[in-house]
Amino acid sequence: MIPLRDTIKSRTVPYVNYLLIGVSVLVFFLELSLGPRINAFVNTYGVIPARVGAAVFEGHVSLGALLPLFTSIFLHGGWMHLIGNMLYLYIFGDNVEDRLGHGAYLLFYLLAGIGAAIVEVYFQQNSVVPLVGASGAIAGVLGAYFILYPRARVLTLVPLLFLFPVVEVSAFFFLGFWFVMQFFQGTMSYGSDAASGGVAWWAHTGGFVAGAVMLPIFLIIKRR
Repeated sequence: MIPLRDTIKSRTVPYVNYLLIGVSVLVFFLELSLGPRINAFVNTYGVIPARVGAAVFEGHVSLGALLPLFTSIFLHGGWMHLIGNMLYLYIFGDNVEDRLGHGAYLLFYLLAGIGAAIVEVYFQQNSVVPLVGASGAIAGVLGAYFILYPRARVLTLVPLLFLFPVVEVSAFFFLGFWFVMQFFQGTMSYGSDAASGGVAWWAHTGGFVAGAVMLPIFLIIKRR
């Protein structure tokens, strides 16, 4: 299912959401400009679960070892990876920013991304495949949206062989189905040496849960 738009109108201009999309696009163009140096760049700034896990479990924690938990959020592995992530962020991020406020939303997004990466490291401790992408952070946004706007409607494109119907479904169903699929795929890939099919399913699952758990805390802090 491909989301096209939702029915919740943001009351404020989502400056931070636009900023996050802009930075992700700019970093992707930087990646494209690197040519053959891209592999070294991704290995340095992407999260390699085996390397991060070894640093943590062996007590060799340093800024260099943990920095990829942050920088990997802004890297992407290809055009479809970037476009898919930015589409989800564009549709669902503005409303979460509207509820949290600009500064809190930025912190929320980064914490969700870091938390998602940590979950992936935990479940894929032997993987040497670099983890890159905003998927985990965006999953946190989806988790927050799921709690905030379960009755919202999402205009959705549903590819069915040669048919492409557009239907309107509830956010509760759309995001709930999305989460179940991530959890199922993560369970199926558990114990493999790399993320199944190049997708960090556990980062998606962990990010979604992190977003849903962090949301009430952020709302309480905002009210106070």
